[in-house]
Amino acid sequence: MAKTILIIDDSTSLRQVVNITLTNAGYDVIEAVDGRDALTKLDGRKIHLMICDVNMPNMDGISFLKAAKEDARYKFTPIIMLTTEAGEDKKKEGQAAGAKAWVVKPFRPEQMLVAVSKLILP
Repeated sequence: MAKTILIIDDSTSLRQVVNITLTNAGYDVIEAVDGRDALTKLDGRKIHLMICDVNMPNMDGISFLKAAKEDARYKFTPIIMLTTEAGEDKKKEGQAAGAKAWVVKPFRPEQMLVAVSKLILP
């Protein structure tokens, strides 16, 4: 059974690139346009990993991360932050909120798949 990954990013083109990369690698993908939309997707179904942008309208990635970790069903779901933010302060804020990896845009699809494979157990 394919593992499910939730992509949260306000950029349609970036969601498409990540979706294609993950789908071609055999994952099922759910997309959300921002943190608020992503919270509506956390409806009890099994999500194995989340990939989340930091800077988004309505609810940014760090706020989403904190909210997702408060939900007992998703408390231990790994989250990769995929962002243009490369500053140490933002990385530390993300790690403190529970991010497991930090991938800076632009990224290579292979780089994303390596990070995903390290966080999703077979």
